[in-house]
Amino acid sequence: MKLLAWDELPDAMKNAAVRPYYDSLRRKRLQLFMKRCFDVVASAFLLILLSPIFLVLAIAIKFDSPGPVFYRQERVTQYGKRFRIFKFRTMCDLADQMGSAVTTGGDSRITRVGAKIRDYRLDEISQLIDVLRGTMTFVGTRPEVPRYTEKYTDEMMATLLLPAGVTSTASIEFKDEAKMLDSSDNVDKAYVELVLPQKMSYNLEDVLRVGTLHDLSLLVKTIAAVANNKE
Repeated sequence: MKLLAWDELPDAMKNAAVRPYYDSLRRKRLQLFMKRCFDVVASAFLLILLSPIFLVLAIAIKFDSPGPVFYRQERVTQYGKRFRIFKFRTMCDLADQMGSAVTTGGDSRITRVGAKIRDYRLDEISQLIDVLRGTMTFVGTRPEVPRYTEKYTDEMMATLLLPAGVTSTASIEFKDEAKMLDSSDNVDKAYVELVLPQKMSYNLEDVLRVGTLHDLSLLVKTIAAVANNKE
């Protein structure tokens, strides 16, 4: 996992608020290398292990509603680069053209199979492909759509020093985010003004704490959070 020289960073990221996070990561270059090694080995192993589940989900999605198996929405990752994320489709085709980029609890765009997939967060396991490709990492700030990253403050830009993640402290703390936004008349505004700043405070703390033990701890907490959510 390469950390660019300060002068090579995008102009929007070269500000005083980002510098402390950058300096912290420079002191952890070995841990960043180990983080990438773990990502490659673990994602490759899990893709092979979970291939039967991938097949079952793909068949269920295709039979349930018209459209592709994967939802390839454009997201933002390390250094502000854009990529098309792999997520098992849980909504009707072209759902992003029918409403907000944020999903609420009772969203009518969610399909029957999609609701079950979301309950167990199985739509996220296809992101193992992104982890193997290097566009994502196991633990890091969840990838936002461009229209939300455009709202980032100078300090929030520090989260883009690392690849986007499958899970994070923020994603655990805000696992019921959709329900939180249910009562809002303007979901996008509520997300940007109320939810995003709270999530980013966790994300920025995670950037400073990046390391093998911290990552493993968050992976265990994520598994526990998903399990507890179904009890």
